[in-house]
Amino acid sequence: MSIIKFSFPTTIHFGAGARALAGPHLREQGLKRPLIVTDKGLAALPLMAELQAGLEAAGLSVAVYGGVFGNPTGSQVMNGAAAYKAHAADCVIGVGGGAALDVAKVVGLLATHPGDVMEYVWDYPHVRPIDAATLPYFIALPTTSGTGSEVGRSSVISEEASHVKRVIFSPAILAEVVFADPELTLGLPPAVTAATGMDALTHNIESYLSPAYHPLCDGIALEGTRIGARALLTAVREPGNLQARADMMMSSMMGAIAFQKDLGAVHSCAHALGTVCDLHHGLANALMIEPVMSFNLETVPHKLAELAHVVGVSSASGFVPWLAHLKHQIGIAPGLAAVGVKREQFGRLVEIATADGCHATNPRACTAADFERFFTEAF
Repeated sequence: MSIIKFSFPTTIHFGAGARALAGPHLREQGLKRPLIVTDKGLAALPLMAELQAGLEAAGLSVAVYGGVFGNPTGSQVMNGAAAYKAHAADCVIGVGGGAALDVAKVVGLLATHPGDVMEYVWDYPHVRPIDAATLPYFIALPTTSGTGSEVGRSSVISEEASHVKRVIFSPAILAEVVFADPELTLGLPPAVTAATGMDALTHNIESYLSPAYHPLCDGIALEGTRIGARALLTAVREPGNLQARADMMMSSMMGAIAFQKDLGAVHSCAHALGTVCDLHHGLANALMIEPVMSFNLETVPHKLAELAHVVGVSSASGFVPWLAHLKHQIGIAPGLAAVGVKREQFGRLVEIATADGCHATNPRACTAADFERFFTEAF
């Protein structure tokens, strides 16, 4: 498999072995002291030692901040910014899944800008400005195929006390270059492959259904759905299948590019589940997608027919059963109860989902009663 270079808008080196290009690239930029930002699990794996050795072989002085875990919080970002300063770093390398990459995007911001990370959240009352000229050079190496955070212009950080997810949004925090190497995903266990893969599919599906006008993203979302639908089961069942891993990495990036159109009610539900139950975001999307798609069928049957077509189903009404069958095949839990969600949490879940902004671009308007029904049906 050859490495292909393209820009959309981020420069992306895509293919097996692309990670080896990161060190020489940084040297070409005149950079010498990268800080790797990653999660606790990855920091301890041989993969990280291999990456660090490759960077050092390119003549770089490398430090690793491995303090990311769970749904990342502001303190994780601020600790990363302190690590950046302590290393006298001149660039940031994000390595990991969505959480690590979301933190990596804003570690450099907080290392070079005043205040707390939450003061840069887009709806903060007196949101601080981001001076793009002072941001450190940032590159990304994704190790999962789900969020597509490597090509996204937002960072999702949870509040410490409430666990409510907040979004820092700016084109200034986009990665300068992405090294998308599917070999970095070969070690993912089936459950993680399944959950992150459903995240990628949900991004493509919801962005296509968004009523916002963006035909470019519509085309990307449909093709991203087709690629992901074709590859996900194989990636779960054959974890060493490099083509399936590459397809899922591409589907993931396409979903993140497409959701410039915004998302929908599945994500509002998932954000609530992450806040209240600390549920993995991809798994939360997987558990909530069926009731929301059934709800949307009445309003956009023509769009669901297009989605059905690209996944190989003959009619719009067959799309939700196809989702259910795929989830069963890849081992997604049968419902919310199976992952520890309690009925007594529904009130708070509905409250947060209703307040979440994602459902503003759901193709069918949602009320609190609708969210109550979604959680009930998914239980």
